Amino acid sequence: MRSQNSKQVFNHFHEPMRSKKKEVFIAVLLDGKNRMLRDIRISEGSLTSSVVHPREVFNPVIRDSAAAVILVHNHPSGDPAPSREDKDITKRLKEVGELVGVKVLDHIIIGDGRYMSFADEGIL
Repeated sequence: MRSQNSKQVFNHFHEPMRSKKKEVFIAVLLDGKNRMLRDIRISEGSLTSSVVHPREVFNPVIRDSAAAVILVHNHPSGDPAPSREDKDITKRLKEVGELVGVKVLDHIIIGDGRYMSFADEGIL
């Protein structure tokens, strides 16, 4: 998969993530041409939340020499609207990415048949 846009990322992850009963947070590691190196499950939480720490996100990103990352997680409720916590962790991860020289290109929340992209909404 080459990450061209949020719809492509949604199409790649929607089917395996939409039926999850718990929140799952994934980091998609990309090379300098935005080609996927691999995806890594960072955490699996509860029905309504997933604990995400920058250390767990950026450890594999740095280890694999990724140039960029796309964050993806699901909302088991089916509603992809971001929570306050989603907005806060996205801001924090973007700041950490800037410090370590890795671009956070997007954070995509997958719901039931729909998604929300922080980049598309202009809030990343």
